[in-house]
Amino acid sequence: MSELLIVLLAGVASGALNAIGGGGTFVALPALVALGVPPVTANAVSRVALVPGSVASAWVYRREIKQVGAVSTRTLTAISVLGGAVGAALLLALPASSFDAAVPWLLAFATVALACGPRLSRALAASRGRTALLSPPALLTSQFVLGVYGGYFGGAVGILMMALWSVGTGLDAATGNPMRTAQVTAVYLSATVLFLAASDALSAPRHLTALLAGAVVGGFAGAHLGRRMPARLLQGIVLATAAAMTVLYFLRG
Repeated sequence: MSELLIVLLAGVASGALNAIGGGGTFVALPALVALGVPPVTANAVSRVALVPGSVASAWVYRREIKQVGAVSTRTLTAISVLGGAVGAALLLALPASSFDAAVPWLLAFATVALACGPRLSRALAASRGRTALLSPPALLTSQFVLGVYGGYFGGAVGILMMALWSVGTGLDAATGNPMRTAQVTAVYLSATVLFLAASDALSAPRHLTALLAGAVVGGFAGAHLGRRMPARLLQGIVLATAAAMTVLYFLRG
């Protein structure tokens, strides 16, 4: 199988996973690194390439986006954009060795969040006896932190958002998935602007183009598929992918 075909298929899988429930980074980033792209460059390339797929998914979901708690959609989006830009700036400013060392642990953290997040959310909400646990300022602060994480790494940031919203506002996963897609898109868009201007993401144009094309197809198809596929099956697919990539990264390290 040719190198570009592998990247194209990784893009399709990444775009579909992001549209369905999150976790596209678990496929795109390791695929590029396995083909010899340096980790920091691979992270920038994958972020830039996955944006059009996220936009395609957000377009499919556009009429189903619901407000999170008492925070307006515009305000939440602005905070996501700001956090994504700060996270991208940190990735570009810190030494590449810092990111290389952090990737396996970031993958592990995101995998644990994916596996335990929904259950932890329900337990915390039940222990408090109410669904709305976060005030608007606390929700926006938490969203900014997740935006920074998403701009720096991005793995499972959408899953972490859903866990936050579930615990903080009582928003269920099915209702919140369109908003998750929109906010992840906002984080990726702001990070992409910085990556295009200041990183070497364009130094691998063939990989970028193949991954981007696949992500658009996967993102559009995944959004339609996500409306029909059982939630447990979706989560199982993403979790299995995340766990496998985490193990591979630790073995590689």
